[in-house]
Amino acid sequence: MDVLLTDEQEMIRETARSFLEGECSPQLVRAMEADPLGYPPELWRKAAELGWQGLSLPEAYGGSGMPLVYLGLVLQEVGRAVAPLPLHSTAVAALTIAEAGSKAQCEAILPGVVSGDTILTWAFTEDDPRLRPEAVTMSAVQDGDGYVLSGRKMFVDDFAAADKCLVVCRTAPARGGSGGLSLLIVDTKAEGISHNPLITTAKDKQSEVVFDRVRVPAADLIGRAGEAWPVVERMLDRAAALLCAQMLGAARKDAEMAFDYAKMREAFGQPIGAFQSIQHMCSDMVIWIDGGELLTYEALWRMDEGLPHGVEVSQAKAFCNEKCLASARNAQIIHGGIGFMMELDLHLWYRRIAAWGMRLGTTYEHRARVAAALIDYPGEVVLGQPVPVAGALPEPERRVA
Repeated sequence: MDVLLTDEQEMIRETARSFLEGECSPQLVRAMEADPLGYPPELWRKAAELGWQGLSLPEAYGGSGMPLVYLGLVLQEVGRAVAPLPLHSTAVAALTIAEAGSKAQCEAILPGVVSGDTILTWAFTEDDPRLRPEAVTMSAVQDGDGYVLSGRKMFVDDFAAADKCLVVCRTAPARGGSGGLSLLIVDTKAEGISHNPLITTAKDKQSEVVFDRVRVPAADLIGRAGEAWPVVERMLDRAAALLCAQMLGAARKDAEMAFDYAKMREAFGQPIGAFQSIQHMCSDMVIWIDGGELLTYEALWRMDEGLPHGVEVSQAKAFCNEKCLASARNAQIIHGGIGFMMELDLHLWYRRIAAWGMRLGTTYEHRARVAAALIDYPGEVVLGQPVPVAGALPEPERRVA
């Protein structure tokens, strides 16, 4: 893996940053926090014109077929601007359909995603928030030529804006901890679906979604019934790695605002940035964010190369959960009392970093996954060697030194 960006990657990042700096102000972000849909359609349309929604989707369906690293760079800039776009939820669901969906499913959905006409989301979490297969209890009972869905999903991103939702459900009892799960493409306007907006730390658009005997055609089943866990696991890995990129973008912008303030704010006759204690805090922030980027882009690169990546994803998410939030707290401390006021724009970044760190696996869950790869199984530690572990979520894929 080359840790330096290529000229093409630099261009993608700079284009995204320039676009969002001109189109997405903190005032727009605050306005969308109060908006029922939570995103500005005009900004979404412009993002589609830049090709963001189809950046890593196959060319056969209108996408650009670019590696996930490129999508990570765009999402990092989305995080930097805390842009209220349903890009993460749409990209995660679309990439899953592109990977495991039938040709008919891809043809029906992906061109609309690329054009910006279709917004997607996905639903996994229930009352048990852990990302484990046994945490899924929502039932899908086969009935004639379709399935009947009943149950509840929590913390579903952008459901109010979405047209389709990938729903992880149970069509059979668990076998060995990971069997019995299926993945269905559900129309969000289908009869029997209701959703309640959740008030989150980030004030983003997440919902509790209730499915009351919702009928789904069998044609909307992805893959084979009861065998979806490997697809779901890869979806969760992609979602976690891409969320890390978004967190890092927000953390770096948050840190830069603190650096600028430290140069301007004076105390005892000099800028507070001249004090060694502040300098140490700023140095830590840069080291943490740079380290998170290295871990995150290694995970995305391994996905692009088709290499085992589960441990790398967990390393990145555990590190970013902890260090991005620590960086944001330092930024607030540097600002002093004003840093804790909701009216200050700095708080927009802090709230999102704090909320994203609690999503898609806590630090403890991901550390447990890394620990399992290191110490839970006998034998030598071998880099790059897959390690099958039943029941872990997500499952460790290899042992690391």
